[in-house]
Formats: sequence, C-alpha cells, structure tokens
Amino acid sequence: MNYLWAFVVGGALCVAGQLLVDLTSLTPARILTGYVVAGVVLSATGLYSPLAELAGAGASVPLLGFGHLLAQGVQKAVAEQGLLGAFTGGLTAASGGIAASLVFGVLAALFGKSRDQS
Repeated sequence: MNYLWAFVVGGALCVAGQLLVDLTSLTPARILTGYVVAGVVLSATGLYSPLAELAGAGASVPLLGFGHLLAQGVQKAVAEQGLLGAFTGGLTAASGGIAASLVFGVLAALFGKSRDQS
C-alpha cells in the first residue's frame, strides 16, 4: 500500500507541474521554485509531515521535500544559534545533497560525451 500512495501523491505532484507548464505562461524555473517554496510553507504550517507519512518517497523525493529539508534545517539552526542560524541552517541541512549533485554533475561532464544539440 505504501508504493501505491507514493505513486499517487508523487504522480499528482508531477501532473500539477505539467499542467502549470502547459496551461500557464510560467517558466519551468518559476514552477520549480514554487514547489520548493510550497515545501517550506507546508513544513511551516505542519502539513508536510502528515503528507510525507502517507506518501513516503512520493512526497519526500520531489522538490517539496527539498523545501521541507531547508525549513527544518533553518528551524533547528535558529533554535541552536539564534538569528545567525536563519542564514546557515538551510544550507547546512542540505549540504550533503548539494555536494553530491555537484560531484556527480562534474563526473558526468568529465566522462560523458558532449554532442551537438542542433
């Protein structure tokens, strides 16, 4: 049943994103940013945890999960360090994922073959 809910929720998030691309003049970058902000807002209002509990990876893997991770990192850092934590907490919480994406991006660029796109 967990797989079903992950598929349904993750699929619904993807369908909503695709509808935003197709039916509005929003750019993909704005839609992606909106998903991250939505994750922060859902986390701040306490609605993200029940969604993640229900959907598992269907809610935690997409950009909503990244927004939630940033928000949780900021909350923890502010509790520990005060106002300075608002600037450092999100990046500290997400640093593993950010570093991994950079390393794998560089490896793909080094070992992959570039092809002409035209």
